[in-house]
Order: sequence, then structure tokens, then C-alpha cells
Amino acid sequence: MRSEVLKAKVCLVGDLAVGKTSLIRRFVLDAFEDRYQTTLGAKVTKKVLQIPVPDQDVDARMDLTIWDIMGQPGFQELLREAYFYGARGVLAVADLTRRSTLIDLAGWIDGVEKVVGRVPVLIAINKADLEEHADYGEKEIRNVAEAYDADFTRTSAKSGAGVEEAFQRLGAVVAQRQLEGVAGEEE
Repeated sequence: MRSEVLKAKVCLVGDLAVGKTSLIRRFVLDAFEDRYQTTLGAKVTKKVLQIPVPDQDVDARMDLTIWDIMGQPGFQELLREAYFYGARGVLAVADLTRRSTLIDLAGWIDGVEKVVGRVPVLIAINKADLEEHADYGEKEIRNVAEAYDADFTRTSAKSGAGVEEAFQRLGAVVAQRQLEGVAGEEE
């Protein structure tokens, strides 16, 4: 198995208060902050992932740059070019307790695709710890995911459930894509 060092920018997108910042905080620091903090503009965080890519016989070290994008309406049009440029993947975040945040993912994903084209998307249904307050179900999630040829998972920034897995899964798809691109250039 050969080793590769890859670099990738991924953007977290979704409406205000879906838990984007909390997911990153849980993933990078394994911490959770109960009080809400609005992200202004974008916050950039870095983390290194080890990603095995068995069908390419590669063990990849991915330097992941995670962009936490503010969820304010109107942001997409104003600054989308600058923030989405160079993105290799998207973690699209919806709040399980607010149906509108799932519906609004289409606008966020389309906004990224207008800048960088089709990139891997993983939909994170956050706040899974609040299942008893769910405002939508599996069928609605599946419909949104299928529209973008995306996979989805449930996460809880509060408990940590599914958070590492979400970033690892997105990282694996991004790594696979990058390695296929490298292989295609060598031929």
C-alpha cells in the first residue's frame, strides 16, 4: 500500500443555527458549547485525517481545511465566490427539528456547485439527540440526498454521535476523487 498526502478544502453549509460550528468544534476539539454563537463570514479550521482508499491501494493523509460558512440569508449571493472557490467537498447540515433547514439545503448546495461544479456532498442531519422532536423523516432526507447523488448520516454535535464518521466519509469520497484525478493525469 502506498502513501499519499492530499489537501482538500471542504465547506459546511446550511441555515443559521443548524450546528455547523458545533460539528466542527466536536470534530476538531471533541468539545461542545451549549450557548449559540453566530458565525460571521467564515471560520477556517484544519485537521489531518488518515484515510485508507483500498481500491486504489493507498493510505492517504489528508490535510483537511474546513470552512464554516455563516448561515445568514443573502450570504450566498454576496460572498459565495470567495468562500466556495476551491472546495472539494460539502458537508450540508440540516437540523432534524426544523424541516425548513432540510428544504433549504438545495439552495446551499446549488450555490457551491455554481462556483466549483459538482463535488462530493454528504448531508448531515444534525441534532439526532433530539429525535423525539424530529420535524421530518427518512423519506424526506432520502429525497434530498438523491437529488444531489449524495449520501447522508445523522449526527449530534452535543453527544458526538456520528460526527467523526461524517467527516471521515466525506474525506474518503474526496480522497477517492482526487486519486482518480491523479491517476487520470498519469495516463
